[in-house]
Amino acid sequence: MTQVVAALIWQDKKFMICQRPAHKARGLLWEFVGGKVEAGETKQEALVRECCEELDVIVNVGDIFMQLVHEYPDLTIELTLFNCTIKQGSPKKLEHAAIQWITPSQIDDFDFCPADEEILKEIKLKYNSEV
Repeated sequence: MTQVVAALIWQDKKFMICQRPAHKARGLLWEFVGGKVEAGETKQEALVRECCEELDVIVNVGDIFMQLVHEYPDLTIELTLFNCTIKQGSPKKLEHAAIQWITPSQIDDFDFCPADEEILKEIKLKYNSEV
């Protein structure tokens, strides 16, 4: 099983989503920024590294928003999504095809990676009433 971490980054009433590059598995689907945990890293360290590599930002990693296991045809992941804030920098598209800030009510306008579906339902439940 592959350990994967991702960031739920809020700015005002919107959260960040990133579009996967066309040439990668699940290309052009939307996801949360993040990636695989490398040997010797904590999940928090991996998330700080991934956000720096993919967006050129430094994040503060908060508590866990959600954790789940998802089976893709090519791999099984244990995904941990952390609440995060940007401590330093402005997001840049270093790896993704696009970056968007969306409200929970806009979730259905985007095609997300299957592993994120459960998380998105939870975001809608938790935050839709506040928007």
